[in-house]
Amino acid sequence: MSDNTLDLALQTWQRMGGLTITLVRVAVIVLIAWVLTTVFGRALRAFRERIGERLQDDREAIKRAETLTRVFRYLTVVVVSLITGMLVLAELGVSVAPILGAAGVVGLAVGFGAQSLVKDYFTGFFLLLENQIRQGDVVKLGSHAGFVEEVTLRYVQLRDYDGNVHFVPNGEITTVVNMSRGFAQAVVDVRVAYREDTDAVVAVMREVGRELRADPSFAPRLLDDLEVAGVDAWTESAVILRCRFKTLPLEQWNVKREYLRRLKQAFDARGIEIPFPHVTVYAGQGRDGGAPALPLRLQREAVLRPD
Repeated sequence: MSDNTLDLALQTWQRMGGLTITLVRVAVIVLIAWVLTTVFGRALRAFRERIGERLQDDREAIKRAETLTRVFRYLTVVVVSLITGMLVLAELGVSVAPILGAAGVVGLAVGFGAQSLVKDYFTGFFLLLENQIRQGDVVKLGSHAGFVEEVTLRYVQLRDYDGNVHFVPNGEITTVVNMSRGFAQAVVDVRVAYREDTDAVVAVMREVGRELRADPSFAPRLLDDLEVAGVDAWTESAVILRCRFKTLPLEQWNVKREYLRRLKQAFDARGIEIPFPHVTVYAGQGRDGGAPALPLRLQREAVLRPD
């Protein structure tokens, strides 16, 4: 065997050995990244379960913990993936410095061209930092409202009552109406006819409220007795009486429906009229204070009965 052949074989062997070592290093880096993300994800899951066990009655803290753990897990995966990618490129002999420099220039250009995307991430960060929205809340974001299924730094995912899913970019959120924070108010407007005694109607409303508060299936949902504000408005055909219940979060709609159902039965049993639109017609009034008679004539058509 000649010296050239021996040198070529030695070089080939060295290259194969170097390639093998490089592949082993890449595999080790990827394995370490996978272990880190897995361990951190399990730690976050255990932390969330521990909070759920300690704060079983504090649903607000549990919701916040679930939302924050999901975001931290997402950020961890992104950061570890970026670092892993750079280390793998370095092991493969690709210079990372030019890539980072080009990425900085491209990032600056993208930052000017995609300001809405940057705004989404900044707004999402402060939404989570200030605890405005959490997974499991019912919120209204502008013209969109529904149950919060997911909160990320990029968007908020809502599902409305019809089952439609809304993806609202965080940059478009200017006002957050959270309907599930601390407690809720089930506001009920009761319409009765003008001829009814409002004091008697209020007494019936309070009685039905006490019955609802005494019901074992609804008592845990109510935080206080019925609060009657009184006569709230006069409309064309009804007097509006307003009242409200203080309830647990997300229970205001169930309490309102059940109270209206029971109140309808109570009104029917006592003969209290629930009004319908009607119009009072008069002929007018002269300067002397008198009103001319309004000519009306009722006609009944003959009903033919079969012999």
